[in-house]
Amino acid sequence: MNEYDIKISIVIVNYNVKYFLEQCLLSVRAAVGGMDAEVFVIDNNSEDGSVDYLKPLFPEVIFLENKDNPGFAVANNQAIKQCKGEYVLLLNPDTIIGEESLRTLSFFMDEHPKAGGIGVKMLDGHGVFLPESKRSFPSPWVSFCKLFGLSKLFPQSKLFARYSLPYLNPNKQHRVDVLAGAFMLIRHEALDKAGLLDESFFMYGEDIDLSYRLVLSGYANYYIPERILHYKGESTKHDDISYVKRFYGAMLIFYKKYYARSGWLMSFFIRLAIGLKASLAAFSRKSGAKSKKKALKHRRILIICHEENFEQAKQACVDKMPELEYVNMWDLDEERVMDAICRRNQMKGFTDIAFCLPDVRFEQILLFIDTMVNKKTTYHIYNKASNRLVSPDK
Repeated sequence: MNEYDIKISIVIVNYNVKYFLEQCLLSVRAAVGGMDAEVFVIDNNSEDGSVDYLKPLFPEVIFLENKDNPGFAVANNQAIKQCKGEYVLLLNPDTIIGEESLRTLSFFMDEHPKAGGIGVKMLDGHGVFLPESKRSFPSPWVSFCKLFGLSKLFPQSKLFARYSLPYLNPNKQHRVDVLAGAFMLIRHEALDKAGLLDESFFMYGEDIDLSYRLVLSGYANYYIPERILHYKGESTKHDDISYVKRFYGAMLIFYKKYYARSGWLMSFFIRLAIGLKASLAAFSRKSGAKSKKKALKHRRILIICHEENFEQAKQACVDKMPELEYVNMWDLDEERVMDAICRRNQMKGFTDIAFCLPDVRFEQILLFIDTMVNKKTTYHIYNKASNRLVSPDK
């Protein structure tokens, strides 16, 4: 017997993304069915009425409300201190997880007592695999190769491309260094030994830091190809200069903390590269913001649902994407979800696909977007209960 009262504690930090969080909590509710679990949402002083909107919908969730925005690390630590689970999952609000995911990953942890944490296969709103799903520690050499572009030039090189490990098969299990903060399943015992998130990181970098301390505490981190959807960045403004400063500032904090004695020359190049990257990123985001807004491409949409829900889902899609030229239905009364990945649908050139809840399970959505070859398709999820369409870009 262990000292923890329940199997898993789930911790989600929210800031102004109530509809993404609603969808995330629906997937969490489905995933913890039959499990001993608790769910915390820490709201960092959202201005969109998140707590008032979500509390009545999710009475099982423990909401902690901050009067300001103390940052990602501080907010997570608030809940972690109250967690009673044998395992603690740090989860982003702009994600969905599968119905069987938490059972599968908890079983893996049960069978591997030296596993400190688990990261998963993250897919974005177009079904593209996110390389931050599996990474190495940003040592001076790894950081140098990443910042100066050697990783991109030699993606299959174990010498130059260790940052995102592109040479490791994303569909297989691997032992890795870094767990992504969007989904970190951590053994509570390991967390007690390694310590909480470092609160000197306001946002970004705290996941790398914690992963590092888990390994220093004698545990191993693993990448498991369990799919999740991560809209990636809908909870932050990536075209905001504050994002650029925080991201590259976090890299500097980590570098100073663990590699301050790596030598003056390497230190100089790392700092120089971070400065240049930050400046270029700020400039490109600023100059590219207007062109991205004009790049509307929602023309033809396929709605996967039962016939009785089609008109309601169709109206929600048209309301959000008035530029749509063609709307079609994949009738689940007659055909299966996965059969929609077929030649005749590919010939119709659908730019968008919408899944209707509860007609489609979360596991089916994740399998579909992972299997679909066309990685330019935009995926939406329509919630019949709230009559709301959640999209990766809106």
